[in-house]
Amino acid sequence: RVDGAGAGIVSEAGGLLLTRTVQASGLGAGLSAVLGPWRKPLAVHDPGKIVTDLALSLAMGGDCLADVDRLRAQPAVFGPVASDPTVSRLVRALSTAAPAKALS
Repeated sequence: RVDGAGAGIVSEAGGLLLTRTVQASGLGAGLSAVLGPWRKPLAVHDPGKIVTDLALSLAMGGDCLADVDRLRAQPAVFGPVASDPTVSRLVRALSTAAPAKALS
């Protein structure tokens, strides 16, 4: 049944399938484990989740770091999403990391 009331509509429904696939495949947990060394002791957001959110935003048509706001706008679907400054700090940290640290 199609209802035009607009209640319960999710504009990024394809992202939900991608999110569930990341969870079911273990990709999210794997990224969290590998990127653990870049997580600061009091950090709220997991680096693996941030990288996953960036990939999701690209898959949903985003073309810059700030496009994670599409996910942030729907916390019931995508969960907590890091702020733009937090995303930028992680990308900077990963881009300047020593190759040995990145591979270990």
